[in-house]
Amino acid sequence: MKEQRVRPKERDAIIQSLRSGVTPKLGIQHIQVGRSNEIDALLKDIERIIDGGSAFRLIIGEYGSGKTFFLSVVRSIALEKKLVTVNADLSPDRRIHASSGQARNLYSELMRNLATRSKPDGNALTSVVERFITQAQKEAEAEQSSVADVIHDKLSALSELVGGYDFAKIIEAYWYGHEQGDDTLKTNAVRWLRAEYATKTDARKDLGVRTIISDTSFYDSLKLMSLFVRQAGYMGLIVNIDEMVNLYKLSSTQARTSNYEQILRILNDCLQGSVEHLGFLLGGTPEFLLDPRKGLYSYAALQSRLAENSFAKRAGVIDYSSPALHLANLTPEELYILLKKLRHVFAGGDPDQYLVPDAALKAFLQHCSKTLGDAYFRTPRNTIKAFLDMLSVLDQNPSIQWSDLVEKITLETERPSDVDIEIVDSDDAESSDDLANFKI
Repeated sequence: MKEQRVRPKERDAIIQSLRSGVTPKLGIQHIQVGRSNEIDALLKDIERIIDGGSAFRLIIGEYGSGKTFFLSVVRSIALEKKLVTVNADLSPDRRIHASSGQARNLYSELMRNLATRSKPDGNALTSVVERFITQAQKEAEAEQSSVADVIHDKLSALSELVGGYDFAKIIEAYWYGHEQGDDTLKTNAVRWLRAEYATKTDARKDLGVRTIISDTSFYDSLKLMSLFVRQAGYMGLIVNIDEMVNLYKLSSTQARTSNYEQILRILNDCLQGSVEHLGFLLGGTPEFLLDPRKGLYSYAALQSRLAENSFAKRAGVIDYSSPALHLANLTPEELYILLKKLRHVFAGGDPDQYLVPDAALKAFLQHCSKTLGDAYFRTPRNTIKAFLDMLSVLDQNPSIQWSDLVEKITLETERPSDVDIEIVDSDDAESSDDLANFKI
């Protein structure tokens, strides 16, 4: 099989991000391994959204287990399927429910990160609106009617939802700004769509509408956006929110409860089919879900809906249709394949530039098993960072032998381990053969 080249921009983004402990935004296809069952389950969710349904998933995993990376992979798949994605991390000033602007801040961040297949890096809101306007112009020409009438007809379904009337008026305002060459009006319309108006007075003065996107309309506005992107020619909207553990960390019981109630509302709507072409992927840690005192399980209605499938648990299998999807650990075999991919990326996709042979990968995994125990595949972030740090040292110091480096590290940090790894030599770089020749 022909080796896949890695563009320098992707190579640098991957290496720098992973060495810093964060998920790269570029080139994730070069380092994706494992989790095939989980991805298949999310693919079914994406197809359901395309068909007019909805989806809700909690992606649960330990710190460093690959939650954010997994969410990025699913996001990339959604973009390829012609969905629109929005993503943001929760923080002290960004929450799902609030009364002091934190929910509006979260919505603004989501809209700033709105992405399409042609603009995967975000800031695609304006291009989505422009696409809607362009399609409306084409339909108006075909039907020999005014563009304003076509826009009004296409957005009539939005008017039936909470805030839909003013949402439609904002899109019409953007059209008038487009038609009259009024860039200020277009800018103000986009500001409203991004929830950047803090007061109704300013919005009424600039755009003639009486409402703004606020804390209380966070979820309703996402439902409107999902319908709007459909009218713009996309297949649906996926909302990707990570770092949900920030809700677990809230000191106020009332604030936590209010956020959990909002999650319950979203969960009920998605499971009951009350929303269309909309999906939610929420990333969090096990304690965020399972803690009976402060986690989602502290809210009885959520616990009953998110409880683990008892039959699957008894059978020792995973129910991939559950709203709460617990990420399985990477196996040592999958980590071996991942190290091969990282070596390939570090070399810019050129096998002649590999800094270490396969034997080094096996020795490094043996080192990890002795120093970290099972944590090296349960939370692979540290293993990945350490491997790239080693490659960086070898790259900058050609005189150093990888065997000496790994041996010295192992002697300094070695402790007993109950994991014994043996890998049979193989010249084939294919993943299937790697799995077959990797033994524990």
